[in-house]
Amino acid sequence: MYQTAPVMLDNLISDMFSKPDNQKNISNNLLNVDLLIIDDLGTETLNSMKFTELYKIINTRLLNQNGKITKTIISTNLSLQDLFNTYDERLVSRLIGYYDIYKFFGDDIRLKKR
Repeated sequence: MYQTAPVMLDNLISDMFSKPDNQKNISNNLLNVDLLIIDDLGTETLNSMKFTELYKIINTRLLNQNGKITKTIISTNLSLQDLFNTYDERLVSRLIGYYDIYKFFGDDIRLKKR
């Protein structure tokens, strides 16, 4: 499953507040999908509810609290310092402690195509 961070969190919160017969069970899908790709982390507007849900998703998937092995890929343009400035230390420590970090350099291919 591929989602940008803003869309993922907005859809998740919207689903949580939907009437039960209209819910799509987005939380369960995010927690249990074999591969979750979260793109553009750091572009979402955060509030305490979104932060809590983001933390729950990352932590549950990392610790296999869902009872299965799940993989997560996260992309961001934020530096490590920006991550610490944006997110709680508990979340950032999980990101830098459990994920391999790859830095990509070069020109933006979308700009080059223009």
